[in-house]
Amino acid sequence: MQELDKDLSIVVPVYNEEESLVSLHTEITQAMKDTDIDYEVIYVDDGSKDRSVEIITQLHADDPRVVLVSFRRNFGQTAGFSAGFDTSTGHVVVTLDADGQNDPADIPAMMAKLEETGADVVNGWRVNRQDGFLLRKLPSKIANWMIARFSGVKLHDRGCSMRAFKNEVVRDLRLYGEMHRFIPEMVNNAGYTMVEVPVNHRPRVAGVSKYGISRTFRVLLDLVTVLFLRSYADRPMHILGWIGIGSGFGGLAILGVLGFRKAYKGLFVSLEAFHAYQIGARPLFLLGILAIILGVQFLVTGLVAELVVRTYYESQNKTVYKVKTILGKDMPQRPL
Repeated sequence: MQELDKDLSIVVPVYNEEESLVSLHTEITQAMKDTDIDYEVIYVDDGSKDRSVEIITQLHADDPRVVLVSFRRNFGQTAGFSAGFDTSTGHVVVTLDADGQNDPADIPAMMAKLEETGADVVNGWRVNRQDGFLLRKLPSKIANWMIARFSGVKLHDRGCSMRAFKNEVVRDLRLYGEMHRFIPEMVNNAGYTMVEVPVNHRPRVAGVSKYGISRTFRVLLDLVTVLFLRSYADRPMHILGWIGIGSGFGGLAILGVLGFRKAYKGLFVSLEAFHAYQIGARPLFLLGILAIILGVQFLVTGLVAELVVRTYYESQNKTVYKVKTILGKDMPQRPL
C-alpha cells in the first residue's frame, strides 16, 4: 500500500490522446499554481497506439510531478482508473478525462467542497454538457434514469469522470470489467457519502471520441451485475433459490392441473375416451417438466454459488461489512 505523502493525486486515464495532452497538462498546472497544494499528476496510458506515451514522458522530464503508468496493451478505462488509484499517494484523489472536456480549473473548488461538506466523494455534474444529443446526451439520460431507478442512487450525472475522492474510498474500491461507470453505486454500497456539484464541460477540440451507442447496451448488462452485487453478492441463494422454488412449484402446478383433468375425465367418460385423452405429448406438459428441471438447476446453482462465496470470503479473510469507526482498537488492515 502506497504511503500518503501528497495532498492531491490527479488521475488521468489516456488512450490515443496525443493532441490533447500538452494543453491539458498546461491547464492543470495553471489551475494549481496559485494554491499551496502538493500534488502529482498520474497519467495512465491504456496501450495507446499514437504518441501519447512519448508526450507524457516529455511532460515528466519537464515536470517531476508527472507520473506515467503505461500498460502493455489496451485494458480499458476501468483498468486505467484502478491503476491510477493504486499508484496514488495523495490524501485526495481527483479523476478526469484526458480529452480536455473536463476543466482542471474546477479541481480546487471540488477539493474545497470535499472539505466543506465532510463528504467522502464529490461527483461532477455537467450542467451544460457539450456533446451531441443523439449519440451522447440521450443515451446518457436514459442510462441515468434507469440506474437511478433500480439502484436508488439519485444523481443528475453519473457519467462524469471528474470526481474528487478521499483516498480511503479509492483504496476500498475494487474495479474490474467496465465497472468504472458504476463508481457512484459502489461508493454508496460501501456506505460512503457523496455530494454532487456543477462543473464546467467543454466541447472536444482534438482527437476522436471513444464512445458510441453500443455503450448503452453494455451499461444495461453491467447494471444487472451491480444490482446483483449490491443485494446478493454474499447470499446468492436468496435470489437463485427463489427463482428455483418458483419455477419448480410452477412446473408442479402445471402437471397437477393436467393430472387432475386426466383423472376427472376418467370419472365421467368411457374407458376408450379416457385413454384417448393424452397429456404426455401436450406442450403444456413439456413446459411443466422443463420448469421443474430448471427449478432444480437453479437450486443447485444457488448451492454452488454459496460455496464459492464462502470460499471467496474465508480463503482471503474478507469481510461482508465496512467498518467506519472502532473505539479502543486499531482499525484492521484490509487484506492485500
